[in-house]
Formats: sequence, structure tokens, C-alpha cells
Amino acid sequence: MAVADRDVLPDSVKPINYNLSLYDLELGGAFTFQGIVKIKVNIKSPVKEILLNAHQLKVNRAEVTSNGNQSQKASEILYVEKSQRVSLGFAEEVAADEEATLELQYSGVMNNDMAGFYRSKYKPEVTPAASVPRIGDIHFMFSTQFESCDARRAFPCFDEPNLKATFDVSIEIPEDQVALSNMPESSVKPGKDGRKVVSFERTPVMSTYLLAWAFGDFEYVEDFTKRKYNGKQLPVRVYTTRGLKEQGRFALENAHQVVDYFSEIFHIDYPLPKADLLAVHEFSHGAMENWGLVTYRTTAVLFDEMHSDAKYKVRVAYVVAHELAHQWFGNLVTMDWWSELWLNEGFATWVGWLAVDHLYPGYMVWTQFVTEAVQTAQQLDSLRASHPIEVPVKDALEIDQIFDAISYLKGSSVIRMLSNHLSVETFLAGVADYLKAHAYGNATTNDLWAALSKTSGKDVNAFMDTWIRKIGFPVLTVAEEPGQIGVRQSRFLSTGDVKSEEDDTQWWIPLGLKTDPSDKGASPTALTQKEETLRDIDETFYKLNSDQNGFYRTNYPPARLAKLGESKEKLTNEDKIGLIADAAALAVSGDATTAGLLTLVEKFKDETNYAVWSQLIVSLTNIRSIFAENKVVSEGLKTFTLRLVQSATEKIGWEFKPNEDFLTGQLRALLIGTAGLAGHQQTITEAQHRFSTYFSTPSTPIHPSLRLPIFRIAITHGGPDAYTLLKTEYSHTTSIDGKEIILQSLGRVQSAVLARDFLDFQFGDQVAVQDAHTGSIALAANARTRDELWEYVKAHWATVEGKLAGNMVVLDRYVKTALSRFASREKEEDIRAFFEGKDTKGFDRGLVQVSDTVKGNAGYKERDEGLVEEWLKAHEYV
Repeated sequence: MAVADRDVLPDSVKPINYNLSLYDLELGGAFTFQGIVKIKVNIKSPVKEILLNAHQLKVNRAEVTSNGNQSQKASEILYVEKSQRVSLGFAEEVAADEEATLELQYSGVMNNDMAGFYRSKYKPEVTPAASVPRIGDIHFMFSTQFESCDARRAFPCFDEPNLKATFDVSIEIPEDQVALSNMPESSVKPGKDGRKVVSFERTPVMSTYLLAWAFGDFEYVEDFTKRKYNGKQLPVRVYTTRGLKEQGRFALENAHQVVDYFSEIFHIDYPLPKADLLAVHEFSHGAMENWGLVTYRTTAVLFDEMHSDAKYKVRVAYVVAHELAHQWFGNLVTMDWWSELWLNEGFATWVGWLAVDHLYPGYMVWTQFVTEAVQTAQQLDSLRASHPIEVPVKDALEIDQIFDAISYLKGSSVIRMLSNHLSVETFLAGVADYLKAHAYGNATTNDLWAALSKTSGKDVNAFMDTWIRKIGFPVLTVAEEPGQIGVRQSRFLSTGDVKSEEDDTQWWIPLGLKTDPSDKGASPTALTQKEETLRDIDETFYKLNSDQNGFYRTNYPPARLAKLGESKEKLTNEDKIGLIADAAALAVSGDATTAGLLTLVEKFKDETNYAVWSQLIVSLTNIRSIFAENKVVSEGLKTFTLRLVQSATEKIGWEFKPNEDFLTGQLRALLIGTAGLAGHQQTITEAQHRFSTYFSTPSTPIHPSLRLPIFRIAITHGGPDAYTLLKTEYSHTTSIDGKEIILQSLGRVQSAVLARDFLDFQFGDQVAVQDAHTGSIALAANARTRDELWEYVKAHWATVEGKLAGNMVVLDRYVKTALSRFASREKEEDIRAFFEGKDTKGFDRGLVQVSDTVKGNAGYKERDEGLVEEWLKAHEYV
């Protein structure tokens, strides 16, 4: 049924409850299953056709019972493949009935596409249960992934977020395996052929995409909330396949505390009787917030204190918090339609960081948020091919491409901006009111703004409407006059060629003007028109966008940028990151120069903060990538990088001290990796020594947090021998993060021959589909191999598409990450020409973003290449 802004199912039939039974699961190779779903429905008006969603299922029988006990079998079952629907036609009109029952018997496949009801491959850590299916040494577990539109791959249903219902699930599995679902077990009964039927309690009213089940050779670690819920402490468990449960301890430690924290700040108790977290071996996303049974990629939930890189600690803490935030914001209250996906993801991202900051204030995660979340969002949002935070979605099947940095990271960044303006306490009080008002229902962005406006006494919609519904974000250009500054807002594009018709938005911009470095506060003044003059400005020191709370860039006059660099001790870490990132982005767009950026960066040799160093290195890495083909400039930038990091690298050293803080360890790994790849000979020698010692004497381990820099340096300088050793290690590593780290490292190969071999390896059987992009990101970032990567993709497109297209999220991610690093108009034309005429549905938006990015890079290279060379020569880097 088409309505004004979306293509949805007819509103004549609404689900009330699903009773779903899964049986005859074939675990010997075909992986088929049978299902019966009895759907209690409200038939609002007489119908001769009932339309549901179904995809890759065969409905064998359908029957409707209404008006007491009048049953009627469907006389016609038709599939509408394009819209993933099944039409049930009835010979006689089915009367209106508030509690009719629609029963369907169907069959499907537990696929290997990481969508719907699917199987995951893994190699067991210990001897598994006898019934676990296997092919050679590969074993299988089974789980679901339904967001956004894949519940219909597992059972015929009304698969739209505002068609909420309750669910009763039962599944027949081998006696020695464990089944999980959203709710606790209600019964276990004998099944056929030595199997058991596990049934689960009825769920609350919820959307189809939040239903979940899983089964396998599972074990768990358990803890309990400190708060009591209905008089009892809630059980919180992390489930893994047998042999891995101890690596779930860190996630568990976080999870029970986060459940309590969110219960307190949202003023609503966690609504379910248990909270389970499950590690899934093959997973297309990072995690999924199924109510009461959150599923995770293994690297997002498992952590081994002895063998995991410490950086994964923050990842696990954050992803656990993000998904648990959804138990309220998304699950209890769900967006009305996919166009408001950001309501779920933007909020959960922001409050996930809030929870990590609450648990680990020493991690200084908001500083990392500015360099990771804000900058990533601004990079995508500076393209013409960006999209508004609240993006129109007519066809739900388009939504997968919107699970991106705009929905998650721009969404969370503007929430941070708003919460800072209202105060976090006021903001959370408004959120609590919003959740109470819409519990077990659906809501819109305007509903959230209304709640926040009521709580704060401010017109939040007036602040936020343009941020949510308009594409892009502003750059604030500053002009100085004695005692005053003029500020003018305009849309920022990385290509620097914004047209007047693209620049009609007037954003509400909190100026965050700080004039006294000793004052922690900043002026609450906001810019609400195109330009304004700010008077009585002390020219000795001023800084706009204090702590980088606002989602915009600031373009200072060159002399002011230099002064801010000279007085950097007056800046917060967030201010430093913003200053560097803005200068780098403005150099790309042509609103400023690379020379100005390099002059600023030179002043940071004595920096000590990890997040600031991270931004410095990201900005320099991008410049080096853009100008990589000019040997003079490339060598000059390499020398520049080396001189910048040399002293800090030598000072921090190689050894981790007892009780050393987390950020110092992260900085050590970052500096060593950067120095080694910039040609610091002592670092290269030491890295190669540790690499060779590790492979010749396995009892001499490499510190987990130094594996990535050491492996990358060894591959860069070690040729085929180092490559072969590390490729072999991929098959043998038992570390949860080991495979990811090795793929990132192998992408540092320096020859086309090794790059081709690595690509063959990636698209062979050993590398999981979920990780196909990991190695290619490294190859794309590597100037020696990015051309070879593109030639391979062209020559082997059928293989690439064949391996990845079963899940369009994976293919879209691959195309965007593998092809965006070029800085050549010829390459952009070649990419466009190659995909012309091909079916690009599912990654067409990503291709346009690739095109925009490459054209922007090319324009930057053409404009600044000569100037950068001159500057490097003048400052004796060449």
C-alpha cells in the first residue's frame, strides 16, 4: 500500500501476537527448517487478500480462522519478489474480526548471508557437543539478524517497525545444545529423534526486527544487577561457544552496571526479566540490540586481558553500552518509520559514550569522541552525496545504506551539541519524559523535541529542525577588525564549490566563544542568521566552538590560526583536535592552505595527549595519501612526519610499565607505528627484531597492544618472507582480535604481486565475509597498492560481488572503503564507467559518495601540490 511518503503494507490487517514454532531443522548440510506461525490479527475491514512480508521462504499452507471457528484455506499464494511480500488470496471474503488467527506452515533455509535466520562458521576452542554440525574442522552455530527488514527471511510477518506485537517462540534443537531468545525459557519438552523443544515466555509488545533466537554449543558467565527489579536482582549473562566464556568477563562487568545506570538516568527500570549478550562468530554489523538477547561480533564483546589489544577494551565497553541503551531507546520506544532511524542510533551512540565516561572517566572518551565520531561524521557530511539525519525512506529495502556515519555519528554529535546547550541533566530529564509517554509504542523526532522543549522551557525544534532535516553542516568564517570579529555561516563542502542554491540553510549555531582560557565556561551566544558582528573581543586570545561542542568548522584568518597554535597550552584537548581537524578539512576544500596546516602541526611536537596525537596523525596520513604520487612531496611529508613524532616516540619507549594508564599505552602503539612507517630506523630495527623473535621463538610474545604497529612495520620492510609468516599466522591465531589485526597489517605489502596474492586470500575461503573489507581498507590506504586493488576489483568483480552481495550492507561497505582513497579525476571516471550499466541497487548511494570524495581529493591535489612542495623545500624537509 503506497501512502504519501512510504510504501507499506495495507492497514486492513494488524498483528497482535505471533506464536512461532521452528522444527525439523536439517543440520547435516542442507540447513533447511520448517516453521508454523500462528498470528493473531485484527482484521479491521473485510478482505479477500492478506499481504505479509516474506523473503526466501516457501509458504506451503495458509489458513485464516475468524468469526469464532470459521476456517478458510488460502486458495492462492503469490510471491511479490521485488517488494519481498506474499499475497494470500481467499475464495470467500474474510470478515472483519478483532481476534482472527492466520496460520501459515512454511519452510526456509538457515543461510550463510548473516541476515535472517543464519549459520556462522567457527573453529571450536575445545571439544564441542557431539551434535554440533560440522564440515571438516569448521563447526556451526545459529542465530538471527532481523534489522532492518530480515525477519521476513525467517518467518512470514508484518515486518514494519510500527506493526508491533507480542511473540511466543519455540524451537526444536539437539538435546546437548542451548537455545536462547528474547525472554527466559518457559518449558523444555522432548521432541523428535532425541531432540528437545525449548519454548520461551511471551515477549512484550515490540517490532519484528527486535525478535531474536539462537542455538548452539553455548556456555555463559553470569552476574547480577546491584539494583533490584520487582524485588529481585536481574541476571545478566554473556554467552559464547564453548571455550570462550571467560573472555566475556569484561563485557559482563560493564553490562550489569550499565543496566543499572540507564535504569537510573532514564527513570524507567530495565523492562525485561533478563539481559543476555551473545557472541556470534559471523556478523555483518558490530552488534544488534534484540530486546533481552543482544548479539555481537566477537571483537565487540570478547576481551582477553592477557592477549587482546587494549584498544578493544574501549570498543567492548562502548558497544555493550550502545546496545543496552537501545533496550529503552529503540526497543521500549521505537521510531515510527525507518526515516527516523537516527532516533535510535544517534541517541544510543551518544548515551553509549556517556555510560563509558561514567564507568571509566580516566579514558577521557569525550576527547576521543571529537576525533573519532565528530570528524568521521563531518567527513561524510561534507560531500554533496551526504543525506539529512532524518532521511526520507519510501521503500524500507533502501534503509541499509542509511546505517552510516550520518545516522550514528552526526546524530550523536548534534545530540551532544544540544545536551551541552540545555545541560545534560535537563536533556536526560526530557528523554525520560519522552520514554514514559511513548513506552511500548512508536514515536517521531517531533515527539522527542516536544518532550525536551517542555522540560527545558526552550523551543528545541527551532534549534534543531535544520540540523535534522537539512543536508550538510556549516563552516563559520571569521573576519577580524580591531576589538571585534565578524562571523559568517555557509555550507561546507570538501570540494569547496558550494553553489548559492546549496547554501540557503541558516543553522542555529552555538558559538561557544571562549575569551578567558582559565574560565571553563563559554559564552552561550548563538548565531541564528547568516552573519553577525561580535564586539568587545580581546584580541589577545579568543576561541570559537569551545571544546568542539558545536557540529561545524571554524575558518580563522591565517594569523589567528598561527596565534592559536602558539598558545596551544591555553586550549583544551578537544579544542586542539578541532583546530587541527578544521585546518586539515579547510585545506582540502581550498578555504585554507596545506601550508597553514603544516605550520600549525609543527607546533605540536611536545604534545602528550593520545587523542590529539591521533588527530594529528590522521590529518597527516590523509595529506600523505593525497600527494603520494609526487615523490618529492611524498618524501618531504615523510620527513615532516618523522621529525614531528621522533622525540615523543623515543621518550615513550617500548616497555609497558605496571599500572600504566590506558591512554599512555594507546599513545605508545600509535607513535611507534607512525615512526616506523615514517622511516625511523631505530623503530624499524626494533620492530623487525621483535617480529622475527616472535616467529622463531613463540614463547617470546609481542605485547598485545604492539602487534598492529610491529606487524605493519614488518610487512612494510620485510618483503615476501614477513608476508608469508604473517599470512600463515592468520590461520593459527587464537586471539579474538588476531585475525582483524593481521588483515590490517597484511595490507601494508609493498608490491603488486603480494597485493594480488593477499586479495586472492581475502576472497578465498579463509577470510570471513564480515572481514572482507578490513584488508582492503589497508590496501586502499597504501599508495603502493591502491591501484592494484582497483584493477583486481574490476577483473574479479563477479567474485567480489558473489562473495559479498548476499548481504548488501557488506558489499556497500566494501565499495565505499576500497575505492575512496584515490586523488585522480581519471580514476573517478574509470570507477563511474565500470559500474555504469551494472545493477548497483544496495550500494548506489555509496558509489556517489566515492565519486564525490575522489573528485574532492583530485581538486585538492591539483590546487595545493606545488604549494606544498615549495613549503617543504623552504622549511628544509626536502
